Amino acid sequence: MRVTMEHMTLIVDCELCAADRVTEWFYEDDVCWIAECEACYVPMVVWKRHDPNPPEEIRVVMHSRLRDVVDTHYGFEHWLDDNMRTIPSHYHAHARPRGGFSGHGLRRG
Repeated sequence: MRVTMEHMTLIVDCELCAADRVTEWFYEDDVCWIAECEACYVPMVVWKRHDPNPPEEIRVVMHSRLRDVVDTHYGFEHWLDDNMRTIPSHYHAHARPRGGFSGHGLRRG
């Protein structure tokens, strides 16, 4: 089922649309939310619209907010991974440690 509100389209059976707070959340606004990924333990940004292709100006804003969270809460060098492997229909991107993939065992800054 699709639910449409101003600036948002949500799919009821989408895990990212549900936005359950199962891990620590660091940021939220009208565009996106940022939390620690429950699968790989790194911060990820999630667009609040169920769509895999945000406009470039929205993508730039979300990536900037994700960098800010990494700098404030983690402090590791990172690379941006927006290959949406398990949920390809809803845009999200992970901040992965440079030279690595998951954040298990990383210390927060």
